[in-house]
Amino acid sequence: MDTTCPQTPKEEIIIPLLDRGFVKLVDFMGSDLRAVNAARVSFGGVSKGEEKDKALIKYLMEHEHLSPFEHCTFQFHIKCPIFVARQWMRHRIASYNEVSARYTQVKDEFYIPTEFRIQDTHNKQGSVASKDLNNEELLKIYTESIEASYQAYQKLLEAGVAREMARGLLPVSQYTQFYWTVNARSLLNFIHLRADDHAQYEIRVYAQAIEKIFKEKLPWSWAAFEALQK
Repeated sequence: MDTTCPQTPKEEIIIPLLDRGFVKLVDFMGSDLRAVNAARVSFGGVSKGEEKDKALIKYLMEHEHLSPFEHCTFQFHIKCPIFVARQWMRHRIASYNEVSARYTQVKDEFYIPTEFRIQDTHNKQGSVASKDLNNEELLKIYTESIEASYQAYQKLLEAGVAREMARGLLPVSQYTQFYWTVNARSLLNFIHLRADDHAQYEIRVYAQAIEKIFKEKLPWSWAAFEALQK
């Protein structure tokens, strides 16, 4: 008996980000029509044609009747720096499974920015570009610190220290990976907050990449959502 789990071939979407990261669409369930039918089931109805279905999606968005969009689900594979992942996981209406540094040895993969930014004087939690920084010198300090921490990590492991303890000295610029399963309603909230100009650049580029995937998979829903942002 063949016990192989059947797999449905899907077109793979991978978007490289930052210096070592990526967003990969693993799976997708649903469609704009799925949201339409989920809404119309309240009245025992189904699709009434493209024009009326688009109008319904627009109405649902405008009046914040958003539960029908929860029936469309995305699953992503994300690779990003830990400090990005910690911001990401504040979005709690989703499912996460992350690689564990207790079970596996951390790879020598750390985020190296192309240039540093200074603290924004208007937005205390933000940053802005500046020509006043000596990026060459600062990147040297940054990379030397990362290299030293990773070497120390390896020495602890070689001495017999458990992975779960040795990882404690690694910086949050370390790359992590996780699976993220999220419905379209929650995904729109993520995009709304994290693709915004006030979001940190390093998570903003991920949100912008996910925005492109959302638009491809749910074009009617995206058009209705985008119209409300203007």
